[in-house]
Amino acid sequence: MSEVKLFKPEKDYSKDADKLIPESQELAKADQSPGSNRQTFSAGETYKTADLATTSRLLVAITTLCKDHGDWSMLNDQVLHLSKKHGQLKQATTKMVQVVMGFLDNTPNMDVKMSVIETLRTVTDGKIFVEVERARITRILSNIKKSQGDINAAADVLCELQVETFGSMARREKTDFILEQVTLCIERGDWSQAAILSRKINRRYFARKPKKSPEQIEKDKKALEEKEKSRHPDDPPPERDEDVTDLKLRYYEQQIILANHDSKYLDVCKHYREVLDTESVEENPDQLRAVLARIIYYVVLAPYDNEQSDLLHRIQLDSRMSLVPVEARLLKQFTVRELMPWPAVAEQFGPHLCNTDIFDSEPNQSTDPGGNARWQDLRKRVIEHNVRVVARYYTRVQMSRLTELLDLKEDETEKYISDLVTSKTIYAKIDRPARVVYFAKPRDADDILNDWSSDMKSLLGLLERIDNLITKEEMMARILPSKSEKAKA
Repeated sequence: MSEVKLFKPEKDYSKDADKLIPESQELAKADQSPGSNRQTFSAGETYKTADLATTSRLLVAITTLCKDHGDWSMLNDQVLHLSKKHGQLKQATTKMVQVVMGFLDNTPNMDVKMSVIETLRTVTDGKIFVEVERARITRILSNIKKSQGDINAAADVLCELQVETFGSMARREKTDFILEQVTLCIERGDWSQAAILSRKINRRYFARKPKKSPEQIEKDKKALEEKEKSRHPDDPPPERDEDVTDLKLRYYEQQIILANHDSKYLDVCKHYREVLDTESVEENPDQLRAVLARIIYYVVLAPYDNEQSDLLHRIQLDSRMSLVPVEARLLKQFTVRELMPWPAVAEQFGPHLCNTDIFDSEPNQSTDPGGNARWQDLRKRVIEHNVRVVARYYTRVQMSRLTELLDLKEDETEKYISDLVTSKTIYAKIDRPARVVYFAKPRDADDILNDWSSDMKSLLGLLERIDNLITKEEMMARILPSKSEKAKA
């Protein structure tokens, strides 16, 4: 961020400007040729050395006269000339750029508008004190390219800016800018670039904030006003405690699209859980049920590991799952250690699941090409669950019996067992000549001795405790008086 040194004006030229600007406006009305305007301001340009207020007025007046006269070519020339003038005050240039940006909606046609935009981009190129204005102009240019159907050009123009380094841009605007960059990258299919850009946003910015009392709100408002008064012109605006729900929902919508593209189902489930932790979603029953259902869909689609298992059981404990009873029953099937044959699951849950936009029982059934892939992944997760259940209760089993339990063919059974062994989810060995599958992990002599030593230690500990209890009872018997002694007493 640049340091702008504020010079004390040697002389106040405001009175001269008050006289010069109306005269120039009258000349502009009387003379349809804008050439005389440049001569009118030639004397005024010598004043633009230290008087910031007057210099800003003159620059705004020059550009406004060119716009009112309809001479957009001269407007471009004047903006370039005035911005390059030696010793020009930076704040005055910033003010001129901001005013000319407001003229874009008044341009007669698209060609003129594009010429003004390119002029402003040329003026703001490489200047830190107008980096925010350059970003806004570039976004306008990107929107024009997008409206013309040129998504690649729109993304190239917008993504060339590194707005995360702009210190003078407000955090909300910066986040919105990056979200727009990610959206364009997704639309043109540049998934890697979209993922890189999305990492520039800190998720803590979307964290849910506790509600404040009216007294605390008033106190924060006064503190914000004090910071605004003492803020340097080049310092970023103070952060306001504002609602960012719209940005949060946009961000996680993009993250869900990116994770779905890479079939990262556990990440999709986590993103939906963040969406669930939003006040607007919790207060809308329809959105709440939709998000809860998708959380269950994607957690059961995620490959099994410790993190997935932990998240699965934590989701089951959520009392709001009663709002989606069908999905809750499906979730429970994956938390109990019982077999669930795929045909029965498809018959019980298939019609309901395939009526959603997540699953398709047949290829090309909907516009989403991943619907059938997720249906096949669900079948795979059900079979993997069944293999884990069998591996827990059997040390060895005949292949024919295993295929019967899993309701699969022999080659498909071997494939699923091999995949789970490769991922180190279970231990298994297949004896093909004997047609037996072994799930018990072989133990070497050290493991057996360690278990025996542990068992013996536990046994000796129990014996010692029993000995202590017997000794305690004997001592209590000696201390307490007998029945005969009580009778004598």
